Amino acid sequence: MGLLMPLLLFGFVYFQVYGSRLRQEDFPPRIVEHPSDVIVSKGEPTTLNCKAEGRPTPTIEWYKDGERVETDKDDPRSHRMLLPTGSLFFLRIVHGRRSKPDEGSYVCVARNYLGEAVSRNASLEVA
Repeated sequence: MGLLMPLLLFGFVYFQVYGSRLRQEDFPPRIVEHPSDVIVSKGEPTTLNCKAEGRPTPTIEWYKDGERVETDKDDPRSHRMLLPTGSLFFLRIVHGRRSKPDEGSYVCVARNYLGEAVSRNASLEVA
């Protein structure tokens, strides 16, 4: 029993020192590449760039005019693709008289368990 207590105490100290050090390596997301305004013709492809850092690697979601953007991750038939970098790629810009689903103001949001980061706004206009 005399040896068990120092071992338990050492294990606790080891966990406190080294366990917290591991957690200190994690950090909240930050946007390192913000999207830029773009003017694009109907039916043409375009990309809104976004890149974020964080540990663990943050997930990226896009919002248009405050609403979450549906991408190929949600619907494989979508004309919007979330690229591995976090950028939003449009296979073709959809724009009609009554429906303008792609035109608007976009932000990307990077999230991990430590928080979230929101990019600057970028407008997508159809010429």
